[in-house]
Amino acid sequence: MKTILITGGAGFIGSHVVRLFVNKYPDYKIVNLDKLTYAGNLENIRDIESKSNYEFVKGDIVDSAFVSDLFKKYGFQGVIHLAAESHVDRSISNPTEFIYTNIIGTVNLLNAARAEWTEKPGDNLFYHISTDEVYGSLGEEGLFTEESPYDPRSPYSASKASSDHLVRAWYHTFKLPVVISNCSNNYGPNQFPEKLIPLAINNIKNMKAVPVYGKGENIRDWLFVEDHAKAIDEIFHRGKTGETYNIGGINEWKNIDLIQLLCKIMDDKLSRSAGTSASLITYVKDRAGHDLRYAIDSSKLQADLNWAPSLQFEEGLAKTVEWYLRNEVWMNNVMTGDYEKYYDKQYVKR
Repeated sequence: MKTILITGGAGFIGSHVVRLFVNKYPDYKIVNLDKLTYAGNLENIRDIESKSNYEFVKGDIVDSAFVSDLFKKYGFQGVIHLAAESHVDRSISNPTEFIYTNIIGTVNLLNAARAEWTEKPGDNLFYHISTDEVYGSLGEEGLFTEESPYDPRSPYSASKASSDHLVRAWYHTFKLPVVISNCSNNYGPNQFPEKLIPLAINNIKNMKAVPVYGKGENIRDWLFVEDHAKAIDEIFHRGKTGETYNIGGINEWKNIDLIQLLCKIMDDKLSRSAGTSASLITYVKDRAGHDLRYAIDSSKLQADLNWAPSLQFEEGLAKTVEWYLRNEVWMNNVMTGDYEKYYDKQYVKR
């Protein structure tokens, strides 16, 4: 039985990856390591917790001794590294936490994998999942490719850029078998409601203001989380060691256009009069260093591994809305005091 470590597997993207691997590969032992911060939630993977090929471990990747002992105990042949602090706003208010988790935590995993695989060489792989934000900001035209120069603009993206470089350094210097992917903005079920889409869904449902930074002109490429998990599966099993793959939804939207579409879907799902939800849109002070546009060229992934996004955005967004409306208990459970205080502090009306 091949034993795979998935870090951050109780989080948004990680929970979808864990579920896919546990269900699709019964001959794998999947160990889910998560610190269970505000964004980690075991409810996200309650449906697979009793599976015989699954085990959850609570722990912090910043603790190097803990990480080393974990590798010695389980003898992992593969690592899918998703654990990260990921919210740009939080990185602006508390950058140090991002440095520890995203940089030191990654180094601890690299060192533990190197020690284990030097002693027990074989068919091993360290797969590091990153973000398109490491590339900086695009103008009105062009796409990020795997060759785009790094130009991070926030503490979050700088910490992820650093971890990307460290993973490549361990590949070139220590011959550690690695692969990296950089993805665009994810959306879908189980996303913590500090992020744009679930935040807007929850606020619209409760007739609260829907905050939009600046004039809402920032553009993002949106990727349905289940499509991302399938891409991770393909890269882990068929990607070329040492390579980087960009994962994008081929799906650019201005923030304000996305919110207006979401408002129309919510009016329909909640049987409200047209324009009710849109009346809640509130423009707020723009984020410091807010990148104008991200857009991913995923043609390498499509050509080499035959992957492509499966959903049109309107369909994926409708499915996402339906999930949140069906799962009010989940939403209520994650709406902690930490979240409420953070929300009140961050979104100051302009």
